[in-house]
Amino acid sequence: MRGKFPCSILLLIAAIALLGGCRGAYLPAREPPLPRVKMVKKVLPRLGFTIQTGAFSQVDNAVKLVEDLRAQGIEATYFKDRDSFFKVRFGNYRNREDAVTVAVVLKSMRVIDEYYVVMPEEYAISKGDEKGLLYVQEELVKTAYSFLGVPYLWGGASLEEGFDCSGLTMTVYQLNGIDLPRTAAKQYQLGEPVEKEELEKGDLVFFSTAGRGKVTHVGIYVGENKFIHAPRRGKRINVERLDNTYFARHYIGARRYLF
Repeated sequence: MRGKFPCSILLLIAAIALLGGCRGAYLPAREPPLPRVKMVKKVLPRLGFTIQTGAFSQVDNAVKLVEDLRAQGIEATYFKDRDSFFKVRFGNYRNREDAVTVAVVLKSMRVIDEYYVVMPEEYAISKGDEKGLLYVQEELVKTAYSFLGVPYLWGGASLEEGFDCSGLTMTVYQLNGIDLPRTAAKQYQLGEPVEKEELEKGDLVFFSTAGRGKVTHVGIYVGENKFIHAPRRGKRINVERLDNTYFARHYIGARRYLF
């Protein structure tokens, strides 16, 4: 049965996080060849090594595993992979050894079963160093579309409360190797402002649904005046138009994180 970690296990994971720099950016060993994808003024770090586990046909099973990991103090997210199975990813480690150490501990505690360590070079952002910006933009859009129809199960503004609007955009970017901040407000603070008529695929679009100019909602632009977002509780992740009366009224701006 899955249970709480003893103190020794928690200390082990904490030590690895501190020594390995779990939240640190992945730094390539050499300068990549041109053309490369450049970050904007406020650099968003790239993800390092992450752990992937699970292969569920039902999203509820992936959600349950995410909840189990979060109960142990480990941030995690679920996604629908290209093989149509729901999988879970977590962690951000500077080397493979640290990732494997944590995964082995979690497996010994029966929190996870089989696992796979995702290498930094597997992400779209790393491949974009060779393939260019358009490749990364298209991969972001493909990832966003893979979430269509996925239930918006909880709602709320925190990881504990569920996969909310900023959780979707964060996950889309992280699955492509870019460590986007958690909340819509922090996402809005970073990146380069973009005029609505100059939007490109992969840009984030922001809304003030509560008024007073405060950022309360975010989606990812997918082209043709459309964006994908996680709406309120009880709804499924879907596509909307920026010229929809409601969203046009509450639109407050867009941000770009790559160019």
